[in-house]
Formats: sequence, structure tokens, C-alpha cells
Amino acid sequence: MKKQILALSLGLMTIGVLAQKNELKVAEKALKKNDIATARTAIQSIESMESSMEDKYKAKYYFLKGQVYGKTDVNKAVEAYNSLFDYEKATKKSRYTPLAKTKVMELTQFVSQKAVTAYNETKDYKTATENFYLTYQLSPTDTSFLYNAAVSASLQKDYDTSLKYYNKLQELGYTGITMQYMATNKETGAQENLGGKTQRDLMVKSGDYEAPQDVPTASRQSDIVKNIGYILIAQGKTDEAIVAIKKARENDPKDLNLLLNEAQLYIQLKDMEKFGTLMEEAIQLDPENPTLFFNLGVVNQNEGKKEEAIGYYKKAIELDPEYGDAYMNLAVAILSGEQAIVDEMNENLSNFKKYDELQGKQKELYKEALPFLEKADSIKRSEDTVKSLLNIYDILRMEDKADALRPIYKKMRGM
Repeated sequence: MKKQILALSLGLMTIGVLAQKNELKVAEKALKKNDIATARTAIQSIESMESSMEDKYKAKYYFLKGQVYGKTDVNKAVEAYNSLFDYEKATKKSRYTPLAKTKVMELTQFVSQKAVTAYNETKDYKTATENFYLTYQLSPTDTSFLYNAAVSASLQKDYDTSLKYYNKLQELGYTGITMQYMATNKETGAQENLGGKTQRDLMVKSGDYEAPQDVPTASRQSDIVKNIGYILIAQGKTDEAIVAIKKARENDPKDLNLLLNEAQLYIQLKDMEKFGTLMEEAIQLDPENPTLFFNLGVVNQNEGKKEEAIGYYKKAIELDPEYGDAYMNLAVAILSGEQAIVDEMNENLSNFKKYDELQGKQKELYKEALPFLEKADSIKRSEDTVKSLLNIYDILRMEDKADALRPIYKKMRGM
């Protein structure tokens, strides 16, 4: 009985090996004829034998499997090609590896384009996430695809996946810094990115361009930290978000972008006191940045600190004389003192002398705010600037200016 069982087992093994050999031949011939369906059927018939595949057939099997799944099931194709690379590396043979690398390159371009189309055109962030990540798997040295997958997942609100990818980027030390090969166009005087170094050098040599420069792009590390913080907040993990960004800042306490990202985090948490403290710290790092002073103006204005807010807005304007929002907010801050005057006027309706005195103060307030409001309107006209100007012109009886502005306001409102 034992001999019969042994003979039967050997027979099954022989049939299995024969099946592997025959089906691989069928798949190979079908692929040469571009008969993908037949090739896939042949490969699928021996997939269950993959773990016990004869060593002499493994490389060929993985190579054919990668082809039959190809663009129709990229995940399986990637898995097959990676198994091939690992196997041939372990056996120190490379019969199929060069051919497979060409196939992988074609697959990478296909998947990458699919991801870009989904992201930019259809806004299908789920498809974009899947295909950016697949592209990264196919080309793991290009970690920008992993970054794109993290961004796409976040836009899809798949926060767990996005966080996993961002954490992976941090583990890899990803910066996203790339080199831009710039040169100045002699005809236009504009600096242009000319793609690769060789192309740039050729354009300079031709005489059409001059002043070549290698300019690195900004690091994305602070953006990654910021996005991790936002995701953790969206997940209700506020404490973890604060820890994550503080840890990043410990490594580089003078990184202004990281500091601003921490400040932005406190805006999300509606902790304006902490935001203001960080803005003060940011100013110490970058004292010529008008936006930092503007933000401090907003913080103080929201806290009812009128004079402090006015001081910060004026400093922002001093650094950037064309800062329209700073002029507008400065005017609003000045006019914030009007409410106290109006309240007092209402208490003195029968005291004509006092009422007239208060009304005079109110007009002086309008006169003080007016030039800042006019400047804001000249830099960037909006319905708010025009409406505010009209109100002041009417109160101050500046009829010519009011009459000139009224039809503009009506047109803006679609009247």
C-alpha cells in the first residue's frame, strides 16, 4: 500500500511539472501573437502552483505573469515583476530582468499619466491616490510619486492612508528638492527654466541665453509636517498634531516655514493667543516680512487692542507700501472707535451741545480713516471698499466724490 501511495504522489508531481512547462509555453506563444486572453488563462491555470513552482521555470513564470496582467491589473503585474527581480537577484541571474525593466518603464508611464489625469482633469482623487502610489511602487527611487499619493489621499479625505504615506516620506528623509537649470533669455530678459542641465548649457552656448544658474526648489518638509498636523486635527487628535509639529521644529528651530505652520495650526485650534506669540517669534526671525506684522495686527484687532493693531498695520505698510489689505484693515481699526462715540451720542440726544461735539469727533474719525480706505480702493477695488467710501463721503458731505462713485457701486451690485 505504501508503495502505491508513493507511486501515485510521484505521478502527481510529474503531472504538475509538466503542466507548468506546457502552460508557460502556451502563454509565451499567445503573448507573441498579442493574444492576452489566452495567455492570461494559461498563467491563471498554474497560479495555484506558484509556491511550489520548479526553480527553472520561476523567472519565466514571473515575467509572463507581469505581461498578462499588465495594464489591466497593475497591482498583480507589479507584484510579478518585483518577484522576478528578487528571484533573479537572489540567483545571480538576469535573463529576464533587462526585458522586465523595459516593461516596467512602459507600465510606469501608463500609470503615472492615469494618476495625473485623475488628479488634474477629473478630480478623481481616489484613482489618483491609487495610481500615484502604484507609480511609486514601480519606481521607488522617485519618492515624489509617494508625496503626490499622500496629497491625493488627503484631498479624498482618506486621512489614514494620507498619514501613512506622509510618515513614510519622513522616514525616507524626503525633501522634494529638485534642481532647476535656469538661464536668462537675451531677447526678453526673462529668466527661464530650460529643463535639464545639458539642454540649458546648449542654449547658453547657442548665444540665445546667458547667466546660467542652478536653482534648487524649496523643500517640502515643512509642508509635510503641516499636512500631518492638519490630518491629525481632522481626526480629532489635537495633542498628537501639536507634538508632531513641535518635534519637527526642535530639529530646526529657526525654520520660518515650520514656525508659520505651527502658528497656522493654532488658528485651526482657534487659539489666537498662542498664534500671536508665534507671530512675535516669527518677526524676530524675519523682521522685514510685512505679512507677519499684518497678522499680528489682525490678532490684536480681534482682541480689541486697537492701538496695537494700528501700529502693526502701519509697520506692514511701511515695509510694503502697496499692501492693500493692510490699508483696509487699518481703516477698519481706526473706525472701530466709532461705536463708543455713537453710544455716547445716543445718551445725549437732548443735550445738543454735547451731541454736536460728539458728532464732530465722529467726523474726525472718518477723516482719519479716509485716506487709508482710498488707498486700499486704489490698490484693489472691491464692493467693500466702494461701499465704505460711499458711506464716509455721504457723512462728510463730499457730494462730488459720492456722486462719482455711486454708479460704480450700483454696477458692482448688478443693479
